[in-house]
Amino acid sequence: MEKTILVVDDEQDIVDLISYNLSKEGFKVLTASNGLDAVQTATEQKPDLVILDIMMPGMDGFEVCRSLREHPDTKPISIMFLTAKSGEIDQILGLELGADDYVQKPISPRVLIARVKTILRRGAENVRTETIAAPEILRVGALEINRQNYTVRVDGKEVFFPKKEFELLAFLAANQGKVFTREALLRRIWGESVYVIDRTVDVHVSKVREKLGEYAAWIETVKGVGYRFREHVA
Repeated sequence: MEKTILVVDDEQDIVDLISYNLSKEGFKVLTASNGLDAVQTATEQKPDLVILDIMMPGMDGFEVCRSLREHPDTKPISIMFLTAKSGEIDQILGLELGADDYVQKPISPRVLIARVKTILRRGAENVRTETIAAPEILRVGALEINRQNYTVRVDGKEVFFPKKEFELLAFLAANQGKVFTREALLRRIWGESVYVIDRTVDVHVSKVREKLGEYAAWIETVKGVGYRFREHVA
């Protein structure tokens, strides 16, 4: 099936270059030159992937990412930041907001295409795995985790989890009692092709615990190893 990619950048020459190379690879390409148009196009067209610049006038890329992740209709869309911002803080923020990858400009078209294909392949594999091996709705104690629409309810009240936080919680909850190293969680949640640091996992676990409130202790730290979801939660 033809995959659709939305390219968002306020520099037309970059949009043209990326669009040309994606089209050559057989992708359907949509474009937007600002954040508001990006959100509208993504909401209406439901692309498989958004390639998103950060530094845009008005609504910047971080705001676009946050907006897409907050709505059930656009939450499953994969997001790649492609930006000149190279700071570690910006990278961590982008991934915390739910981006699937964070790529610095300049990047060769061949490398960009490779990373695009990796994200789309990983997304397809996750869908197949969840369809076959995991229930659409996972209930663990006071938690209800809906893999179909990326929603979490705690004591019956819906709590917003950005994509990566959701995936981390869902993965740990589906494997109660099993200990996972930070490296294993990075590979499972962020994938082999995305460079992130171990601290990224710690930051995400901290945010998940904060949102779980009185149930935060269900995610346990195994000193010197990693994390696990407490076994026999009722």
